[in-house]
Amino acid sequence: MRLSKLAPILAAAVFLAACTTVAATPVAASEHEEPVGNLAELMRAILFPNSNFLFDVQTTDPGAPPEAGSEDDRSASSLFSGIYTGWQVPQQAALALAEVEPLIMNAERKCENGKDAPVANEDYQKWAKQLTDVARQIHAAAHEEDQEKVSDLTNQLAGACEDCHAVYRKYQDRCRR
Repeated sequence: MRLSKLAPILAAAVFLAACTTVAATPVAASEHEEPVGNLAELMRAILFPNSNFLFDVQTTDPGAPPEAGSEDDRSASSLFSGIYTGWQVPQQAALALAEVEPLIMNAERKCENGKDAPVANEDYQKWAKQLTDVARQIHAAAHEEDQEKVSDLTNQLAGACEDCHAVYRKYQDRCRR
C-alpha cells in the first residue's frame, strides 16, 4: 500500500497518541504546545465533525451493517470509510470530545477574530468541563453499545455546546467577550 494512502490513518494515530489529560483551568503553553489553529478552526476540525458522528446515533444504529459504497469512488474518504465502523465510530468521536478540553483551554489559543480565547473566564471553564463530562458519559454508553443512552446523552452534548455558543459565538464577532 502506498504511503499516501496511509496518511489519513497515520494522522489519526498521531492525533490520538497526542491527547493529554483533562484540565479544569487554562493550560499554560510551552514552546511545543503553541496552538496551530484558532478556536474556530479547532472547533471545525475536532468538535464539529465528532459531535455530528454522535448526533447521527439518534437516527442511525451504529451496530447495523454498513451500506456498500461505490467501487468507482477512489477518494481517501471512500477508501478508508470502512476501516472504523459500527460502534467504534461513536466511541472514537466521544473519545475525541472527552480529550479536547486541554486544547480549547490552551492559554495561548486565539479566537477567529484574533482576540484571546476566553479560557480564564469561569463560565467558559464550566462549559468546557461540561463538554468533557458528557463526552465521557457518551464514551461509556457507546462502549455498552446502547443506542438509546447515547442518543439521550447527545441532548446534554448539544446543551453544553449551545450554552457556550450563546455567550461566546456570534457570526459577526467570534469570542465577543
